[in-house]
Amino acid sequence: MEPTGHYWLNLAQWLSEHHIEVVLVNPHLVKKNKENRDNTQSKSDKKDALVIADMVKNGYYAFTRSNSETFEKLRVLMSNRDVVVKRLVTAKNQLHRWVEIVFPELRQVFKDIMSKGAIATLRAFPTPGELKTLQPQEIVDRWKLLMKRHAGFPKARLLIELAKSSVGTQRAIDAHKLHLNQLLEEYDLATAQLETIEKEATDVLKQIPCVKKMLAIKGISPITLAGILGEAGDLSGFTHGNSLLRHAGLHLAEASSGKWKGQIKLSKRGRSRLRRFLFMATIALVMNNPEFKALHSANVKVKKMKRIKSIMKLCGKLARILVGMARNGLDYTPEKVLSITQIAA
Repeated sequence: MEPTGHYWLNLAQWLSEHHIEVVLVNPHLVKKNKENRDNTQSKSDKKDALVIADMVKNGYYAFTRSNSETFEKLRVLMSNRDVVVKRLVTAKNQLHRWVEIVFPELRQVFKDIMSKGAIATLRAFPTPGELKTLQPQEIVDRWKLLMKRHAGFPKARLLIELAKSSVGTQRAIDAHKLHLNQLLEEYDLATAQLETIEKEATDVLKQIPCVKKMLAIKGISPITLAGILGEAGDLSGFTHGNSLLRHAGLHLAEASSGKWKGQIKLSKRGRSRLRRFLFMATIALVMNNPEFKALHSANVKVKKMKRIKSIMKLCGKLARILVGMARNGLDYTPEKVLSITQIAA
């Protein structure tokens, strides 16, 4: 099967349950191989089926990985989280745009438009026209209803002064207020949904035996680990950390011919979400974990590596550690992460 979209999932599961082996061909490779049959760029369902059959005959396929219920839950939850995060980011960007158009001076009072004080102000009295007719006490009283610790009288007075001289638009105010209400509703909904998903993912994560030991690594967060396990499945099924890197598309690919030697790059032929979570986990480890911080410093200062190259090398280190912990049930040992010379230094 060519795993494009979601159409193949139920059929593949049904075939596997009836003991019929299912293999997958990379859609990118199908596109690359479609000219091999007739030397044209033409595309049809019949031709695609022939190309896929030809690729399977030549061994250009991968086996499907069946995960347990726990790992399947993580995969669905983290996929859903990505959708909610995109909606939340879109709502935040739209709120920033709205403030720039209607009340740009609000940034002089609240540096962060997403802070509790700024959001409470947008809910209670969003436009300068409403603010300039109020007294500081009225603003503070409304703040008290919306948040436990209000911004204080100095900021209330500053809001009134800025509202009186605001350069924000004064046209179609009713339409702007309706738009703001809808943006705040979307922001609240996405925030609540994100909290629910992350709580559920954390609860599911606790059901996996090796997770407690992995979370003992300083710098690994539950959400990042949930993303890795949700995409990769049971790490004990990988023979080596390099297998996990290949599954994520983080293995190296070289293009060379004769005397010409091309640049070595990441193949990126794998799961993009797994790639992202491994990269994010490595960045967090370099910032918070003493061992990874020392390795990164040695790569950059001693071996003269570029920072991004060092990060990608440490992605491989993390993959090997996680697969080793999952396969052998071992605890994280900082001394084993660093080399003997670095420990001595």
